[in-house]
Amino acid sequence: MERAITGFHQDDEGHWVADLECGHTRHVRHDPPWQNRAWVLTEEGRNRFLGTQLNCVTCDESPLDAAAKRV
Repeated sequence: MERAITGFHQDDEGHWVADLECGHTRHVRHDPPWQNRAWVLTEEGRNRFLGTQLNCVTCDESPLDAAAKRV
């Protein structure tokens, strides 16, 4: 499900994480050559992406799928 980015924070390893409107999070690492997201490295770049829609995998999971993963 697509959700808007409402903010950013860094995890314990210093990787950037997008805070989504649904309350979930998604990593937005700049890790070339696999992920080219140089915009996360500056405050200006991150600010440009506020409101951008990202797929929230957690919201996509059905309650049954989520329960099965916890077992």
